[in-house]
Amino acid sequence: MSAATPTHTAGGKPPAGAADPVLAELRPGQSIELLKELHILTRDGRLNQDSRRKLKQVGHLLQFITPILDELSPAGAEPTLADHGAGKSYLGFMLYDGWFKGHGSGWVHGIETRPELVQRSRALAERLGFERMRFHELSAADAAHDAALPAVIDVVTALHACDSATDDAIAFGLAKQVQAMVLVPCCQAELAARLRQSKALQLSRTPLAELWRHPLHTREMGSQLTNVLRCLYLESQGYAVTVTELVGWEHSLKNELIIARFTGHRKRSAGERLRALLGEFGLLSLLPLRYPALDVDPAPDPAAVSS
Repeated sequence: MSAATPTHTAGGKPPAGAADPVLAELRPGQSIELLKELHILTRDGRLNQDSRRKLKQVGHLLQFITPILDELSPAGAEPTLADHGAGKSYLGFMLYDGWFKGHGSGWVHGIETRPELVQRSRALAERLGFERMRFHELSAADAAHDAALPAVIDVVTALHACDSATDDAIAFGLAKQVQAMVLVPCCQAELAARLRQSKALQLSRTPLAELWRHPLHTREMGSQLTNVLRCLYLESQGYAVTVTELVGWEHSLKNELIIARFTGHRKRSAGERLRALLGEFGLLSLLPLRYPALDVDPAPDPAAVSS
């Protein structure tokens, strides 16, 4: 073994004059104390592999969200963000630390069903002096009509909200007529289960059912189709949609990022394609449940109506 100069001391810190590899991974001005409170950094300021992945995911997501907040800030001095499926509120706290605290305006609302996580986040916000953070013990489905949340919300986020919780976050955003939604879906099981139920019928009806005949393909097809339908629904309701990767696949297998910006231009063709896909896959029963704004009989085609 060579006698090369060690890069760290026995206490785990780099020697005098050496660059700290942990600091190199943080954004300028990012609070070390906050990252320790969130257990992203250990008490002696280290990163383990799991927390490094989490930091990269949230850090990349902030790069997409903060320009949206910058755009909204001149129009309204108090931009309001609702974070669905907040969990331990990594995203909410890092957004507050990185944007809201410095701007001195705006509010962050964390929405989470687990009471112990809500209480923990409230205590941490108080300890840190993050006065414009609120945490609500609510499901995403119930949040749209809860009086504890403001009538006007500008931005909706959902990082790895499981299964249909992302659909509930979208429904919340539509009900609040938000300016933007930033979504990273996770564990889309609902649609795959429905594909499974009608598999035999669909195999006899169309060769396309071969795409989800095997269980692994059923799960992957369900996930892909779920997000395609979500994007079409958002476009049908007046949002311009961009789909991209959040981070490299080595950091997260749930890596699809959906960004929707309100334009007011409702694409009728998107709604028509959504309906057609549901029909093709034998999923029309999902229409009133997940896409209620489209759950009306489409207007008849004038060319098809006899005079």
